[in-house]
Amino acid sequence: MHFGFSLPTRGPLATPEDVSAIAQAGERLGFGHCTVNDHIVLPRQVDSRYPYSQTGEWPGGSVGDWLDPLGLLCFVAGATERVKLLTSIIVIPYRPALLQAKLLTTVDVLSKGRLLIGCGVGWMKEEFEALGVPFAARGRMADEYLTAFKELWRADDPSFDGEFVRFSGIAFAPKPVQKPHPPFWIGGESPAALRRTARLGDAWYPIGSNPRHPLDTIERYRAGVADLHRAAVAAGRDPAGIGLAYSANWFSDPTAAQTDDGGRRLLTGPTAALQDDVAKLAEAGVSDLVLNFNSPTRAETIDRMAAFMREVAGRP
Repeated sequence: MHFGFSLPTRGPLATPEDVSAIAQAGERLGFGHCTVNDHIVLPRQVDSRYPYSQTGEWPGGSVGDWLDPLGLLCFVAGATERVKLLTSIIVIPYRPALLQAKLLTTVDVLSKGRLLIGCGVGWMKEEFEALGVPFAARGRMADEYLTAFKELWRADDPSFDGEFVRFSGIAFAPKPVQKPHPPFWIGGESPAALRRTARLGDAWYPIGSNPRHPLDTIERYRAGVADLHRAAVAAGRDPAGIGLAYSANWFSDPTAAQTDDGGRRLLTGPTAALQDDVAKLAEAGVSDLVLNFNSPTRAETIDRMAAFMREVAGRP
């Protein structure tokens, strides 16, 4: 299994010195990928329901200090050599399709083929409105953008005529280093996200803490994978061709947390329980596990990363 860690995109650690130090430490410790998340502007008032908390309240606050994820990944590409660079996740409708394809390509080229595109449709209506992007159309836009990206990255003479994206008679170069394109890890836990993964994704990349579609026990996760496989068959794809990644954005302390049905939440509790959870996720087919080690200081963040690799992953 490959393990991932989050890079700070805002706050006191979102500095060139801290970001590069944490990224380099993760690479040195043997992590497979580092992740950055995506906001462009943060409205002062957010009434949209956050999908990943029981209350629906977003813990991010309304302070707008947020680094652009693709610019940040270009910086990290220059500070590292091996670790994969994962958008976790990029909100596909936020940026125009052609511009976004160019930005993603630039990350892949400058990193020599290390980009992983964790992508989704977003949830914050107020941010969509600030960007002038229709919130109600975000699912259709994401599907069309992903299809357009593939055309731009594969075709020598790309053309596309869709509802939101149209182009022809253009040259798009350079192409990404990865062929046929960098992998799409489709975020989301809803039936629509499963269908999107089945149609367009290279891997399914849910967060386990969505109370409407919980995947926070191994039994619930396996049931979600079974739903994905049914969606793949319905889309005419071999389920074995879709990879499995998993994000535990709550990973923060050794306290065993309970789920709504009284069970122990995955990836909480003492070391032995964490080891067992990692093994069970691997048995369920998960090849990539992303965790959040962010702490108030650089040293504490790196210490937590090192402790996980040493005590849970068994990689000194």
